[in-house]
Amino acid sequence: MGKLQRIDFHTHSFLSDGALLPSELLRRAAVAGLQAVAITDHADAGNMAYIIDSLRRVLREQSADFGIEFVVGVELTHVGPQSIGKLARQAKELGAEVVVVHGETPVEPVAPGTNAAAVAEPAVDVLAHPGFLTLEEAWQAARRGCYIEITTRSGHSLTNGHVAQVCQQAGAQMIVNTDTHEPGNIISFEFAQLVARGAGLDEEQVFAATVTHPQALLARVLAARQP
Repeated sequence: MGKLQRIDFHTHSFLSDGALLPSELLRRAAVAGLQAVAITDHADAGNMAYIIDSLRRVLREQSADFGIEFVVGVELTHVGPQSIGKLARQAKELGAEVVVVHGETPVEPVAPGTNAAAVAEPAVDVLAHPGFLTLEEAWQAARRGCYIEITTRSGHSLTNGHVAQVCQQAGAQMIVNTDTHEPGNIISFEFAQLVARGAGLDEEQVFAATVTHPQALLARVLAARQP
């Protein structure tokens, strides 16, 4: 087996609140040794079409520039639970390849019910930093195949241990993401595995959250691109 490379399905450019152009974010990720990156800028009904169109233009015009697989995404952020399904489906129709939902992190006033709406919606691929995820929510994610994020981001990561424990009980699939906003947030494969261990995952689960599950989601994205 060759050297294992990170895949990150949760990053931000300055199309929302990140510090970097999409091109610079992708270049820095490639230099850091990542295999693939999804740019998932914060979106609601007002800016979602603009973000997806902008990122798809980068993918179309510059796909050979970076030496890295680039996935077009959005992160539905502080969207009311009743709107998550509708906007997630719209995002996919507009060309988003991955839809992330900004979960009920303990450090932001996310509307209650966001986690439940996200794991119930087939168009949502990843529930990010879900805070005090319930067992029922984790069961629903497991039944549907929605990935639950273990995050490296300060603040959001306070409940990683709880999230990991609940996901293990329910059999929900976990994935390590960074929620990158600036260059210093890009991490190595080894650090991602360290964060997964710190959340309480055993070695088999660490490998799944940092290799198996990211690879499976990437394969799904790339297969969907085929004509």
